[in-house]
Amino acid sequence: MIKVGNNIWIFEGAAVPFFTLPYSTRMTVVRLADDELWIHSPIALTDELIRQIDQLGTVKYLISPNPLHHLFIQAWQDRYPEALTFGTKALQQKRPEICFEGIFTPHFNAPWAEDIAQLLFTGSPAMEECVFFHKPSATLIVTDLIENFAPESFTPLKRWVASAAGILAPNGKMPLDWRLSFMFSKTKAKQHLQNILSWHPKKIVMAHGQIINSDAEHFLKRSFNWLNID
Repeated sequence: MIKVGNNIWIFEGAAVPFFTLPYSTRMTVVRLADDELWIHSPIALTDELIRQIDQLGTVKYLISPNPLHHLFIQAWQDRYPEALTFGTKALQQKRPEICFEGIFTPHFNAPWAEDIAQLLFTGSPAMEECVFFHKPSATLIVTDLIENFAPESFTPLKRWVASAAGILAPNGKMPLDWRLSFMFSKTKAKQHLQNILSWHPKKIVMAHGQIINSDAEHFLKRSFNWLNID
């Protein structure tokens, strides 16, 4: 457990295989009013993790921000049956056996809006992701919108693959296949990026790779240089 700012922590999980690459997993936890916990991209549950979470507060919200981040949701629902689960429409269709109390839309009315802003990054036929901004700590929270793996995470061959996909630190960005799917909707993507920049994030926490602790806006502009922004 690492404290990122006031009432926000990250937890590191075990790597999971994805397209032959070992994808590290990371969960972000925000404590809201009344010690309610907002859990973003839940990682695998362990007894030690349960102990740490229960010390922080009461699990209230479980967040699956895109269709790829769902592996451990049911285990969390079983452990915390009073928690409310939220995800994207594509994930609901992918995992119909999971009960969702809310589905993210561009105009979703979030019960955590006082502390956390959000935006559904649309425009790609491949995938949508809901991104979040923790206002008190000025922290942008993403999953696959940006991946920034440390080079030492991979063998030489897989390091080359990750570099070709554009997901290697310090120049991490959206994976190549997802970027290409915005070929005909870059205008929409630029609008989303401008909205994110308007939050003026100071830090970026991503599910995969090195977090950004300074110059977050500069990193964002460089990460999205494929949009040819000014």
